[in-house]
Amino acid sequence: MTKSLLKKGLFFLILLTGFFAQAQIYDPVQWETRVNELSDTEYELITTAIIEPGWHLYSQDVPENGPVPTSFTYNVDKDGVELIGETSEEEGNEIDDPVFEMRIKYFGDRAEFIQKVSLNKPVGSIEGAVEYMVCDDERCLPPTKKELNFVINDNIAAEDAKSGSDAEGSQTSDDLNGEDVVSAPVNTGAEEKRSFWGIFIIAFLSGFAALLTPCVFPMIPMTVSFFTKQSKSRAAGIRNAIFYGISIVVIYVFLGSLVTLIFGADSLNALSTNVWFNLIFFVLLVIFAVSFMGAFEIVLPSSWGTKIDSKADKGGLIGIFFMALALAIVSFSCTGPIVGTLLVEAASKGGMAPIVGMLGFSLAIALPFGLFAAFPGWLNSLPRSGGWLNTVKVTLGFLELALAFKFLSNADLVLQLHILEREMFLAIWIAIFGMLALYLFGKIRLPHDSKEEHISVGRLITGLVALIFTIYLIPGLWGAPLKLISGFPPPMQYSESPDGIGASSAGLVNRDGLPEGAKFGPHDIVSFHEYEEGLDYARENGLPVLIDFTGHACVNCRKMEERVWSEPQVLDILKNDVVLVSLYVDDKRKLPESEQYVSETTGKEIETIGNKWSDFQISRYKANAQPYYVLIDHDEKNLITPSAYEPDADEYYNWLKKGLENFNQGNSGRENILGADKKSVFSN
Repeated sequence: MTKSLLKKGLFFLILLTGFFAQAQIYDPVQWETRVNELSDTEYELITTAIIEPGWHLYSQDVPENGPVPTSFTYNVDKDGVELIGETSEEEGNEIDDPVFEMRIKYFGDRAEFIQKVSLNKPVGSIEGAVEYMVCDDERCLPPTKKELNFVINDNIAAEDAKSGSDAEGSQTSDDLNGEDVVSAPVNTGAEEKRSFWGIFIIAFLSGFAALLTPCVFPMIPMTVSFFTKQSKSRAAGIRNAIFYGISIVVIYVFLGSLVTLIFGADSLNALSTNVWFNLIFFVLLVIFAVSFMGAFEIVLPSSWGTKIDSKADKGGLIGIFFMALALAIVSFSCTGPIVGTLLVEAASKGGMAPIVGMLGFSLAIALPFGLFAAFPGWLNSLPRSGGWLNTVKVTLGFLELALAFKFLSNADLVLQLHILEREMFLAIWIAIFGMLALYLFGKIRLPHDSKEEHISVGRLITGLVALIFTIYLIPGLWGAPLKLISGFPPPMQYSESPDGIGASSAGLVNRDGLPEGAKFGPHDIVSFHEYEEGLDYARENGLPVLIDFTGHACVNCRKMEERVWSEPQVLDILKNDVVLVSLYVDDKRKLPESEQYVSETTGKEIETIGNKWSDFQISRYKANAQPYYVLIDHDEKNLITPSAYEPDADEYYNWLKKGLENFNQGNSGRENILGADKKSVFSN
């Protein structure tokens, strides 16, 4: 019973883990460090940038008003290290950049930077940081800062780490070289790696869920027994089964690679705000869900399986590969919807995500064949096929249906149709997961369910999880933030009642006296959607401007608003100390013909409001990623380096606070913003 419970319990983990996947911020540069010893006291610190095709990294020497140059800082005070000269770089390439309209030196593919140092005493390692900006032919990503570590002596470095001295070395870049450096909490490659790990884990769990379906599970003992009986020795049986598993991985990873190759490594990410992309995959996922629930089966032409089987009969490694391909085709009615969903989710994140997803999925499928071939006695411990396999399949159908409405919601948000507002979205999810709970409790039967006098413990526990989640969703109708699923439902302000069903707006927020052109944004923060209107209001009230480049279908934007902006210290600043200007780059509403134009930066026609703000972000700030935050003064000058997605509320608060301090220093004649007893900007 315990083993059966563990196996059947695997699939409901998807219910919980699916909500924690992080949308990635693309980072096309990887950094490597090494050390070259010149003498007992002199060393070269070598930093190598590995740049993805199509992107370029800028030189350390960039003309004024150009892009952010690549710059290095080294922790020389702490370790008794002296720098010798400046950091040198390779020859690189020079072009007349059409975006910045100047001649700029850049690097493609890879670049190497060398800094000579002299040591006054033996040290284990030297820490540093690199700040840089990368662009391709169409856009630039926000400036990024990454930490660097140069190991001089492995033994000393290990001792330092053991004694805890590495804690001293983990200081921020503001402390490097003893300088007061203004830095932004921008994303690093670690964020992208976390995103890929999230995709891999969800895909791996999805693969296990696919194993527990009627199309795949019965194949495990049949296939492993075939290998062990047909092989001349136990070692040969294990070897053949392992190759069979490897073949499964190759087939599915090839599928992910094909998707990436067809659509491009980064263009997939741009599809996430495309209306037709979201509508097509809404329909696709609904079809998958209905199929899993038993309305019909999605099958490939039978002739495909027949041809593949004939190839498998040839024997040898080629025959084994075609057996794996036959499994993929025969089990398509169960694995196809799961694979399709994974590719849809991965496609919305872009980059290498489809390949990572297929790797995780196929490993979960292939792993049992190798393990059971090596230990055939384990086959006796497998639970027998039965009605529980169909329960897994139907449960996955409910999850597919819930995910489908996220894509429909994206399309509605981008078009601003207000058809699928927050209350309606939550009502649909409450109904779906409520019905799932009833199904798991045996109160509802579907076409392929067998009649059972009682339900298993695993089914009961899974039903309780679905019921608990349903109850958790209900307060969202009355305004609960539902941080567990932030980014999935439409934002609070995109609803019939922004304060929650049955709430009295007058009792919560004074909605009279809003500045002209302003609206209430997340958490009732006063927000302007026109740049000039917000800037004028900021000048009149002596406040800095926080430009929020965002998108209606931007998941990371919603996570920032619901998880970071809701923190009291951050919310206080956003409501009282700055003027928020939210510019939606995916707003599809048409501009009046008199305001349409051709971009001088990109040469594209600017026809919609979203086009205008996207062009504004590219031309003014040389970036095109969201969310993207810029703090400016009344002269439209940056108060601090712009920030991208930063899920750490404390880091984001420190960034805001530093920008306000810089604003105060430039406006010493007026009352200090921080700590002052002021009116809220919307309490006029």
